[in-house]
Amino acid sequence: MENIALIDSFSEFKDDKLIDRVTLMAILEDVLRNALKKKYGDDDNFDIIINPDKGDLEIWRNRIVVADGEVEEPNQEIELSEARKIEPDFEVGEDVAEAVKLIDLGRRSILALRQNLISKIHEHDNTNIYKHFKDLVGEIYTAEVHHIRHRAIILLDDEGNEIILPKEKQIPSDFFRKGENVKGIIESVELKGNKPTIIMSRTAPVFLEKLFEQEIPEVFDGLITVKKVVRMPGEKAKVAVDSYDDRIDPVGACVGMKGSRIHGIVRELGNENIDVINYTTNIQLFITRALSPARVTSVKLNEETKRAEVLLKPEEVSKAIGRGGHNIRLAGQLTGYEIDVFREGAEEDVELSEFTDEIEGWIIAEFSKAGLDTAKSILEQDVQDLVKRTDLEEETILDVIRILKEEFEE
Repeated sequence: MENIALIDSFSEFKDDKLIDRVTLMAILEDVLRNALKKKYGDDDNFDIIINPDKGDLEIWRNRIVVADGEVEEPNQEIELSEARKIEPDFEVGEDVAEAVKLIDLGRRSILALRQNLISKIHEHDNTNIYKHFKDLVGEIYTAEVHHIRHRAIILLDDEGNEIILPKEKQIPSDFFRKGENVKGIIESVELKGNKPTIIMSRTAPVFLEKLFEQEIPEVFDGLITVKKVVRMPGEKAKVAVDSYDDRIDPVGACVGMKGSRIHGIVRELGNENIDVINYTTNIQLFITRALSPARVTSVKLNEETKRAEVLLKPEEVSKAIGRGGHNIRLAGQLTGYEIDVFREGAEEDVELSEFTDEIEGWIIAEFSKAGLDTAKSILEQDVQDLVKRTDLEEETILDVIRILKEEFEE
């Protein structure tokens, strides 16, 4: 009865952890054998019979009968007088099978056995969770906000699995409340100890790519291919798309009538500005398209250094660079080329790096971050616009303008 009661008491694991009864019994046998080894030193002469259908359990200890006083291995041998207490007609040399009850192992061993069984079942469960989510890496997943911490949001899925969305993998404008559903991609799964750590991301480029698959049927069906995605999460993204079917306009299909198809993706990403671009193997044309909405006059490539000199009309320069330099930076990442912007008719322009004797290096670097590398590129801008596009104080900018004007007046 004790054996049967033990198995029945673990039926909760079968239901709660979705572990099948055969696996549960295999784990139980493994745990029992460990307990037998600890008590008797060996488990080779024990038979454990488990019936997963009925849920019953039998343990039999097999020993050889030896004459009284000649026992050398107590776990392997039994005295004749002891054997005849089990069956009166036993003789020396015969095999004796004796039933072992769990209570014979001792109370402390039974408690340890139960704890070990719980641990093994959790380990089995965690391994299955790890394998399941490992197959989902790079796929979109939805889970509910369970707990909000300073550095991460803890999510729970429908199965009660814990998923972590770190602060740095959230879009800056993200704001979630407890109980709200959150969509992202499974970025990584690691086993720390025996527990799987599942990390979700909403900032990874592949999240945007998967949203295209989810929201645009032609991408899902493979009629349109997403060639490359670059992002500044929450700010701006560029997506290069292509189609092997000449009848399909990949950009038009992705954007939809009046932006109807891409609108849901933009909303999911906190109003991230998404430029969808026709992919081409013609690098000059690809760079021209990548700098959209600016209109490029010409592109000169240096294949060795992977740099591109782009010539634009003065009124197109600010469009090419974009707010905070986002547009030109993303265009460079998308095409794989470092892009240098030049204005038409600006041959007399001077590189800002020529003024290092008068302007501190960190100030020049700050302008460069915003795509302002020449004297004229700064002088043509409004002061307030320069304040917005850089992290420089207005007074510092005015000093730089004064220095540059003096140079050109000479």
